[in-house]
Amino acid sequence: MAWASQTGFATALAERSAAALRESGRQVLLLPLDQVDGSVLAATRRALFIASTTGEGDPPDHALRFLRGPMAGDPALAELEYALLALGDREYVDFCAFGRQLDEWLRHRGARPLFDRVEVDNADEAALRHWQYELGRIAGTGQLPDWAPPAYEPWRLVERELLNPDSQGGPVYDLRLLPATGPLPAWQPGDIAEIGPRNPPARVSALLRQLELDGETVVAGERGAESLAALLARSQLPDADGLQGLPAAALAARLRPLPHREYSIASIPEDGQLHLLVREMTGADGQPGLGSGWLCRHARRGDAIDLRLRANPGFHPPPPGKPLILVGNGTGLAGLRAHLHARVAAGARRNWLLFGERNADRDFFHREELRELQAQGWLQRLDLAFSRDDGDRAYVQDRLLAAGDAVRQWIAEGACVLVCGNASGMAPGVDAALASILGEELRDRLRIEGRYRRDVY
Repeated sequence: MAWASQTGFATALAERSAAALRESGRQVLLLPLDQVDGSVLAATRRALFIASTTGEGDPPDHALRFLRGPMAGDPALAELEYALLALGDREYVDFCAFGRQLDEWLRHRGARPLFDRVEVDNADEAALRHWQYELGRIAGTGQLPDWAPPAYEPWRLVERELLNPDSQGGPVYDLRLLPATGPLPAWQPGDIAEIGPRNPPARVSALLRQLELDGETVVAGERGAESLAALLARSQLPDADGLQGLPAAALAARLRPLPHREYSIASIPEDGQLHLLVREMTGADGQPGLGSGWLCRHARRGDAIDLRLRANPGFHPPPPGKPLILVGNGTGLAGLRAHLHARVAAGARRNWLLFGERNADRDFFHREELRELQAQGWLQRLDLAFSRDDGDRAYVQDRLLAAGDAVRQWIAEGACVLVCGNASGMAPGVDAALASILGEELRDRLRIEGRYRRDVY
C-alpha cells in the first residue's frame, strides 16, 4: 500500500485501508511512494496506490522521487496487479492529474488493474465508500464496515421478476423500485444504486432465541429508537458465544452496520421506476449473498429498501451526436440498458450493442425489448455471444474481434465505447480485443479522451 500525500489525507486513507485489509487477515506493507523503487515493484504481485494531486496538477512534493526514479524508467510490471485511488479537487483544471498519470504509467508498463481508477473529488464520501467496497472484494470478504455509511432514503420494492428460469448460472431478477414517499429523483445513465442490505429474518430470530432476548425491545440505534430485531437486521450479526445474559441495550451498542452493496441502475428516470438487474449469488457455504440474497430472496413486494443514489461520472453518457458501442455480459446489461434508454430519449440512433451470456434460450435478458429496439432502428447492430450453446460458443470479446473492421469504422466516425460487466474475465478480454483492433496507442487515447469508459465489477 503506497501513498502520495501533501496534506496528510492520503496518508490517513492509506492507513485505514491497510488496517481494514489486515483485519481481514491480509499482510500489508505500508510505504510512502518515495520509498517505493524498482526493486520493491519487481518483488510485488499486488499493490494499492493512494495518490493526491496538488496545485495545478502536480504530485505531492515527496512523490517527485518516484516520478523521477521508477516512473522515468521502463520497468516490466506484467506480474503486478494494482488498484489506485486518486484524490483531487474539480475546481482545478487538472483534476486528479497525478493519479491519472500514475495509472497510465502502470498500464503502459503491463500492470493489470484490479478495477478501474477511483477518483475522489474533495473527499467525496460516496467515492470513498466505493473504494472501500472494492477493498472488501480484495480482502475476500464483504463484511468491511463502511467508513461513512450512506445516508439512505426509504424506497419500496414494487416488483421482482425472474428473467432466466432453469439457467445454468444463478437466477437473475429484474427489480423495480420507487421512493417510499415523494417523486422519483433524478439520476444519469451510469449512476449506481447503493443498497443497505438486511439479514434474513430467520437468522435474526435464531440469534434472538440463542440470547433469550425479545426482538421487540426498544434500543438506541444509529437511526434513533427502534426495535432490537430491526437493528439486528441491518447489522453484522455477532457470534452468540459469550453474549448470553447481555442486556439488549449492551448488545445494541456492540453492533456494527452491514456494509452497503452497489448495483448499476438499469433504467432512466423517464421510465418511471428504478430498475436493477441482480443475480442471486451464493457463498462457499451455500448461503445466498448478503446483498443479492436480500434483494432476490428475502425482501417482499412492498417492503422497505434502504437505497442511496451515487453519481458515477466515469460512466456517464457521451454526447448523443456521437455513435455509441455498448459492450457487456451478464448483469452488466443493466448499465448498458440505461444508456440505450437515454439514447432513445435523445433521438440518437447510432447504437451498437454486443452482449454475452450462457444460453440464448434462457439468458438473453430483456430479449423482447432489445429486439424491438433493433426493429425500430434504435439499435443499428446487435451482436450476441452465448458461451454454452452448442455449435457457436463464443464470448463477447470474440464477437468484438470478429467485427474489427466495423469497430475501426465506428471509432473513426467518433464513436465512444462503454463496457459494463464482469471485471475478471470479460473486461480484460474486451480491453485486449480493443488493443488488437485499434492498437494500444489508440485504445489508450480513447481512454484518456473519455471515449472508452467502463463500469466493471
